[in-house]
Amino acid sequence: MVVKVYIASSSGSTKIKKQQQDVLCFLEVNKIEFEEKDIAANEENRKWMRENVPEDSRPTSGNPLPPRLFNDNRYLGDYEAFFEARENNAVYAFLGLTAPPGSKEAEALAKQEA
Repeated sequence: MVVKVYIASSSGSTKIKKQQQDVLCFLEVNKIEFEEKDIAANEENRKWMRENVPEDSRPTSGNPLPPRLFNDNRYLGDYEAFFEARENNAVYAFLGLTAPPGSKEAEALAKQEA
């Protein structure tokens, strides 16, 4: 399973740039393997991302904007969904990954199961 983060390297939006940076930095710091897919530099990436964001996750007007996260071909969510998972110590579950031993998320799961 590979986490894919769709970003736009040449976005004019400061908000989008900050959100992309936030997601990528979190994944790097936590040593979570991921692939960065640039929709600004690669038309195939842009097309694939737009076609694979579910209807109920699309904006009411326009195209879905990055960052968007997928696990292989399964849509995970946008920045808001990622941020909410991070706030709830549930990023690994959000990403479809097993939380590493010793992480807050793994400890929370162990308490729930006990």
